[in-house]
Order: sequence, then structure tokens, then C-alpha cells
Amino acid sequence: MKLLFDFLPILLFFVVFKYADAHKDWAAEFATGHFGFLVAGGVVGPTEAPVLLATLVTVAATLLQVAWLKLRGRRVDTMLWVTLGVVVVLGAATVYFHNETFIKWKPSVLYWLLGTTLWLSPLLTGRNLIRALMSQHIQLPERIWHRLNFAWVAFFALMGLLNLWVAYSFSTDTWVNFKLFGGVGLMLLFTLAQGLVLNRYAEDAPEPSGKLPADSA
Repeated sequence: MKLLFDFLPILLFFVVFKYADAHKDWAAEFATGHFGFLVAGGVVGPTEAPVLLATLVTVAATLLQVAWLKLRGRRVDTMLWVTLGVVVVLGAATVYFHNETFIKWKPSVLYWLLGTTLWLSPLLTGRNLIRALMSQHIQLPERIWHRLNFAWVAFFALMGLLNLWVAYSFSTDTWVNFKLFGGVGLMLLFTLAQGLVLNRYAEDAPEPSGKLPADSA
């Protein structure tokens, strides 16, 4: 359920873009009539309407994610706040300037922010964030935690470059397909491959001292 919640904005972007791209004249008329006041010149053409509408829905969905968590009294992850900021800034630029380039940069910016955070955290705070996230579920030698952290840094760096290569080398429709299927698919494959490799190094978690296993129930 959480996975669907996390990927909801990406899924909505895909669905709205595909529908609007198949009905460009309607999309242009709808975007101009309802959101023309947000756009420079006040008129949205058929070419930019699909991306503009998909971007607006993504911004709204991300805002609703934050609002939903706050209303339920749940913690909003730092990454969701960062995502919201990037989506609002680049989404607003996309809508106002009729330019899809801004929103196409969003995945790369997020990938690089994640990678930079993982890279700098051990240097500035001495804290391996991958270890902090996973150490409750798996015990690994210290050197493997360092390698795993570096692997994620490299993965996010390459994903940012790959996103821009697809964005600038292929059509917007191809980029939208890659954004959902390529980006999410590569993330799942990397996570699966990581799990298979880590199985070789996993150590048994030590039992808490002075406490029988039955006491933890």
C-alpha cells in the first residue's frame, strides 16, 4: 500500500499525459479554459497541453500526499518534503513558460539530491544512511555497508544521467514511458540484485542479552 502511495504522482502523471496526448485539442481547450491564468500569454497549445495537465496533476497529488499525512498525524519523510519543493518549483516553471524541459529535469534533480545526501552524510556526520535504514533487518560487515552506500550513490548518479539522455534523445511520449516503466523497473531490478548479493555477506543478528526469544512476542 505504501509503495502505491509513494508512486501515485508518477502513475497519475503517466495516466493524465497519455489521455491528454490522445485528445490534444480537448486538452488544449481544457487547459486554456481552466488554467490559462497560470500560463504566460494565457493560451495553451495542443503540443504542450498534455505535459502541462500532467504536471499540474502531479503537483496536486504531491501536495495531497503531504496534507493526508499531516491530517492523520503521521510523519512526513524528509524526501517527500524535498520532492514537493522540487515538483512545485519545476512544475510551476513548466506551466508558466509552456516548457516541458523543466519537469523533465525533475527526476534527475531528485536522483542527484538523493545520491549527494548518501555521499555526504558519512563525510559530514559519520552516519551511513543506508545502514541506518536497513540495519534492523540485516547485519553486514562494516566494509559491505560502505560498498552498499557507494553503490546507491553511483546508481542515483547514473539514473539522473539516463533520465536526461532519454529526455533529450527521444520524444516526450517515450520519456513518459521511461519515467514510469524504466525508472521504476530499474529501481526494482537494482534492489533485487542488491538483495541477492547481500545474501552472501549477511550475518545473523545477535539476540538481545538477557531476553529470551519468547519475551519479544
